Amino acid sequence: MRLAGKSALITGSSSGIGRAVATAFAEAGCDRLIINCPENDRPAAESTAADLKKLGADTIVLVADVSSAEECQRLADEAIDFAGDLDILVNNAGIAHNHLVEDLPVDVWDKVMAVHARATFLMTKAVLPHMYERNSGRIINTVSQLAYKGAPGLGAYTAAKGAVLSFTRSLALEIGDRNVRINCVAPGATVTPILDAVDPEVVAAVLAGIPAGRLAKVTDIAPSYVFLASRDGDHFQGQCISPNGGDQFL
Repeated sequence: MRLAGKSALITGSSSGIGRAVATAFAEAGCDRLIINCPENDRPAAESTAADLKKLGADTIVLVADVSSAEECQRLADEAIDFAGDLDILVNNAGIAHNHLVEDLPVDVWDKVMAVHARATFLMTKAVLPHMYERNSGRIINTVSQLAYKGAPGLGAYTAAKGAVLSFTRSLALEIGDRNVRINCVAPGATVTPILDAVDPEVVAAVLAGIPAGRLAKVTDIAPSYVFLASRDGDHFQGQCISPNGGDQFL
């Protein structure tokens, strides 16, 4: 029960890695969980919340567009009101679009950057005063091994993930001696709904380079978040750990 008594807000947690992280947190004793999703994912989020309640976690679904400053602040305020405090923030919301750069629409670039980089900044900014006041908190940002190696057709996605990685390192230097930690998890290619937006040829090329010989399952990824959220991760600051099957050495 490494997260016993803790509360956590996980953005983009109706499915995929976010749902797996929420489940792993509940199994580790986290007893107050806030599931976030956009409006169109509400049914899946409600299903996730029902499963978490069966694991003993007090769970609520809060719908918000995390690319909006106003909605991020509301989400943070409502999460703290529900939980009483907020121990853990996981910035996990994400989307992907497959375009070569010369064909990449500007509005798609802007949306991908907003959901990844802008949302991570906005949510972190919204919860930091609370964590600073309590002198306690853990922030974990989902990036990607592709932030390091790039990928054809995924220029917006890899740029956004690289921005989140750099933001994480800069904030880690600002935090100083506070008991607040910010780190990243950079999953390798993982079987989630977001993979549906990736060209199958790109996926095949990635798979060919994985020594483990398979794409990750979400259950391969979630333990990294539990580690960073727990006391075991106390001496990790501004770091990025990557469960990727050996596809990329960070």
